[in-house]
Amino acid sequence: MKLVQKALFTVGVGLLTAAGGVASTLPGVNSQTILDQARNLRPQVLELALKAYTRAADEGVVRRPVLTIIDYQLPSYEKRLWVIDMKSGRVLLDEWVAHGMGRPCGSGGTMIDATSFSNQAGSRRSSLGLFITAETYPGRHGYSLRLDGLEPGINDKARRRLIVIHGAGYVSPDRARQHLVGRSWGCPAVRPGISRRLIDAIKGGSVVWIYFPDRSWLASSRFLHEARANNETLVAASEQPPSRPMPLARLSSGNPSEDPPETARRDP
Repeated sequence: MKLVQKALFTVGVGLLTAAGGVASTLPGVNSQTILDQARNLRPQVLELALKAYTRAADEGVVRRPVLTIIDYQLPSYEKRLWVIDMKSGRVLLDEWVAHGMGRPCGSGGTMIDATSFSNQAGSRRSSLGLFITAETYPGRHGYSLRLDGLEPGINDKARRRLIVIHGAGYVSPDRARQHLVGRSWGCPAVRPGISRRLIDAIKGGSVVWIYFPDRSWLASSRFLHEARANNETLVAASEQPPSRPMPLARLSSGNPSEDPPETARRDP
């Protein structure tokens, strides 16, 4: 299979329009500039994310020129969330993020790999696709950020499902080193030490784009209409597996196949 090159290309981003949206007509971000700052971000995933962002900006739904990419094809012990300033191309944050455990527990994935996604209430699974960030609120996990999914049947029940960004003690560098990052009830939970900074950087109308090589979603998302014109890009993004190091030894205490107790909490 032909691999996607780390080619340089630009995506139109940047100016606030009089209507309050983000215009997508000016040349802006260089993909290689972003890749140089984000070690785990794969070029084919970035390319799809930039095209999805541009489509959202063209539709006038983006009010803040910031793009958050989550790559759920990567394992939970690797940094797989990136916050990008779309005016400058600067990567503001490069972080770990939890995925949903699913119900029954484990149906959404193991503690390492996300494997299944849902838009259904009560599924406790993560959702894919493009979201717009909304308002903050004080939830059970503290300062939290609501998300509005813009893809019918894929993530448009996110607000009703209480899929929000919040801090969680089961996400930390120590847990990542031990391959013990916990699972959420579907929320993209981050470590508490950066949750407020991350939420403040993206709240109020920026894009969150969550990726996994789900062929049905890739084939139907309106935000990837342009990318589907280049089938090679979609195939490379959906079939190129990330490299994996050998797994580390588990902690001796507890059942290694189960999440830490705090993952049973839900927001709010």
